[in-house]
Amino acid sequence: MNFLNIPTVDLDDQNHSLVLLDQTLLPNETVVLRLQNRQDIFEAIQKLRVRGAPAIGVAAAIALYLAVKNGTFSCHESFFRALSETKAYYSAARPTAVNLFWALDRMENTAKNAADKPIAEIIRLLREEALLIRDQDIESCKKIGENGLTLLSPGMGILTHCNAGRLAAVRYGTATAPIYLGEERGYHFHVYADETRPLLQGARLTAYELTQSGIDVTLLCDNMASYAMQKGLIDAVLVGCDRVALNGDTANKIGTSGVAVLAQYYHIPFYVCAPYSTVDFSCPDGGHIPVEQRSADEVTQLWYEKPMAPSGISVLNPAFDVTPHSLITAFITDRGVIRPPFEVHFKEKL
Repeated sequence: MNFLNIPTVDLDDQNHSLVLLDQTLLPNETVVLRLQNRQDIFEAIQKLRVRGAPAIGVAAAIALYLAVKNGTFSCHESFFRALSETKAYYSAARPTAVNLFWALDRMENTAKNAADKPIAEIIRLLREEALLIRDQDIESCKKIGENGLTLLSPGMGILTHCNAGRLAAVRYGTATAPIYLGEERGYHFHVYADETRPLLQGARLTAYELTQSGIDVTLLCDNMASYAMQKGLIDAVLVGCDRVALNGDTANKIGTSGVAVLAQYYHIPFYVCAPYSTVDFSCPDGGHIPVEQRSADEVTQLWYEKPMAPSGISVLNPAFDVTPHSLITAFITDRGVIRPPFEVHFKEKL
């Protein structure tokens, strides 16, 4: 099975299924899931079988469409009650990624705007909206890549953290979009990928997908980033994000804020790559971003044959940290490059 031909997330309408590439098994196994049951879809989002803010949003939109498509409703009231309940159910799967809520809200608004139409017509419109969200994600990531290339030069060394690649979206990715487009145009970047403890998204996913795509990539343990910067190997940092507050504070995979601190110390530009939909205008600053806390066994034993910490040890395992806006050089979005003051320029792009 050729990895490059497998969609990260898609709709199999004929078989009433959400199609996902199971990212928990990469790079050793390539398994495509076809999920119909809402409990299975919830588990896939919660357990990171599908992950990355854009991909989660697309998956949630398709899941909500499938939930009502396969339902039986006696009237509009029962239809909208089921839609609202299912939306709330999927919203609880991951608390930090704003694209999850953005996509579910967009689907619900589509249904509400057609409330005077027959239920079958509303369901058809929900299908169109879910596929539109998918297709717009592809176009959005390509625009991020184009805008990112305006800030980069051929041959640069680029550090990235976690996986904001095509596996985190439908195609291209966010932080990797300039890398993929640059490779197509002969830029030949050298990418340094942090392994990204404790779930190893950089090692298992970023290093894997870039290698499969023929891109020059070197894997780093997370605590080696300072060494690479000190040695002059890094010219720019590109990361993705899960939520951006109005002032520019940004939640991304745990460890991102440390990379930003290092980049500022070594005078290296630190760019956050994200679709504009990741900006949460209802969130004033990073202190209002909920940070998901995950299971201790991800740290103590997930990747080991035997536990690698004392039994019963207390473990702090936040999935994300918040990078202060003062450490971010610019946001690379599908609506252009946005520089400080972020709150002013975010609003200008509305």
